[in-house]
Amino acid sequence: MKKMLIASTSTIFGSAYLEYILTDLALFFKGVDEILFIPYARPGGISHEDYTKIADSAFRKIGISVKGIHEFGDPIKAVQSSKAIFTGGGNTFVLVNALHQNRLMPVIKKAVESDTLYLGTSAGSNITGVNMKTTNDMPIVYPPSFETLGLIPFNLNPHYLDPDPNSKHKGETRETRIKEFLTFNNIPVLGLREGSWLEVNGENISLKGKLTARLFLKNEIAKELTPGILKI
Repeated sequence: MKKMLIASTSTIFGSAYLEYILTDLALFFKGVDEILFIPYARPGGISHEDYTKIADSAFRKIGISVKGIHEFGDPIKAVQSSKAIFTGGGNTFVLVNALHQNRLMPVIKKAVESDTLYLGTSAGSNITGVNMKTTNDMPIVYPPSFETLGLIPFNLNPHYLDPDPNSKHKGETRETRIKEFLTFNNIPVLGLREGSWLEVNGENISLKGKLTARLFLKNEIAKELTPGILKI
């Protein structure tokens, strides 16, 4: 049965890495002593090693160690033998490209569907949807496919921002961009605000945190979803 935590972000303003969600992570990963970390998204272009150290430092606070997938000779076997996986945020194009290059997309999907615990933040959350086309990231590399894990039946837009009525910026809003996507695609999109996350238990998906999430459907007015079990 799928068990996932899918978070909009790893860090909220004024908080350390994963600090805002650590209590929930301790419960979610209860009984797990080591997590396989996928650092491929490389935020700011940092190395896999440095990114893994950041994740390990956070999880040590709840008694869990982290080992990067790049430390294994065979990344496929690393996924297949792990009890828990954490895919960190960064650039979704870079992440998806690396997962396809290493033939890991179907392997991760099968593992999560077979009871491997999964945590994603930002780009690591983007890949749980149908495809990565609602990412906010720049296309700095060209993955062979935009298709992702398809572990949830909709797309995500992490870090979702509402329009600022006082802003003098005349560029497109996040909502405008998502509506552009829906002109060419009939896939629901959930805008996850900072500090919000999804908890997946089998086919049940719940919105967690204090904020609502914004749901976009083709040819429909966007609606706000309150925390609790989602029906999309």
